[in-house]
Amino acid sequence: MRKVVFIGWRGMVGSVLMERMLAEKDFSGFEPVFATTSQIGQAGPDIGMDTPPLKDAFDLEMLKTMDIIVTCQGSDYTKKMYPLLRKSGWKGFWLDAASALRMENSSVIILDPVNRTVIDQALAKGKKDFIGGNCTVSLMLMGVSALFRKGYIEWLTSMTYQAASGAGAKNMRELVSQMDMIGRASEEFLKDPESDIADLDQRVLETMNHRNFPIQNFGAPLAGSLIPWIDSPMENGQTREEWKGAAETNKILQTRTMIPVDGICVRIGAMRCHSQALTIKLTKDIPVDEIMGLISESNEWVKVIPNTKEDTLKYLSPANVTGTLGIPVGRIRKLNLGKEYLTLFTVGDQLLWGAAEPIRRMLTILLEHLSS
Repeated sequence: MRKVVFIGWRGMVGSVLMERMLAEKDFSGFEPVFATTSQIGQAGPDIGMDTPPLKDAFDLEMLKTMDIIVTCQGSDYTKKMYPLLRKSGWKGFWLDAASALRMENSSVIILDPVNRTVIDQALAKGKKDFIGGNCTVSLMLMGVSALFRKGYIEWLTSMTYQAASGAGAKNMRELVSQMDMIGRASEEFLKDPESDIADLDQRVLETMNHRNFPIQNFGAPLAGSLIPWIDSPMENGQTREEWKGAAETNKILQTRTMIPVDGICVRIGAMRCHSQALTIKLTKDIPVDEIMGLISESNEWVKVIPNTKEDTLKYLSPANVTGTLGIPVGRIRKLNLGKEYLTLFTVGDQLLWGAAEPIRRMLTILLEHLSS
């Protein structure tokens, strides 16, 4: 029986991966092993079957006995252990949610509803490294990959509205702490509906700019505000998060000619859903009805939302999408710029299709590949 070790399974992405695997009854047909960087020897997670005590995630000899390594531990772990394993001669499959290996020639960025053909070709060629993609790129492609496949996109700009979860669990907690501090400071005004709204506004502003306002992780207030900067700077003025748009989109799709993808990535006060406003330059004038039909047929998780206020408020928001695999796509219309310019808005759960779900599905693909 094939042996699969899970590393980083207690973290944010890892815990969602465990939830999804339990929900889909994925813990069968292989021998699961759980490793840790800090709790060696303790009991592993409850997956409905007996598992050995937690192994040492830095134990090279243990890792070399595995057919598949699934890691959600982060790039620092990957950078430390991956080269040691490959140098030792290990020939197993490395399945990683972190970004460290995404752009390596040996790696395939995985999003099987979009690039299953690319994945199958890589397996046939003997490739061993399969890496989860950037969350915003993956969510964007889940929504509009059909337009890419048809060759209908000349270029695309994505203005993102990214959730706190994309920065990590500490940031999610900090966002809620900021909300709580603003709420408590404003309580007296909220209790009195006759209070002056200017006084309430001033109290909120004072609270956000107070020296005790929790900004250790974000570096600035996010609750009641936004942060139009994500990741590190690039020489051309982009942030690295913005650079990933073109780099990863074209690698996932294995395009012959680079399709320009760019925009501004913005952190907003949502917990775990990324939203994106897309402007697309089409290669030709395509009727909106045809575009909507193509998008709706992209995969079973996409849902086209009618461009009405009622449907937009009901379906096209993080509050509706969080915790689901749904990818709603709405506000679809042509721009006044011309008949070849399309705009739309889409939402997706950053921890599901943006992180854990492609890993879960790729593990199933690898196990099927090994048994064939």
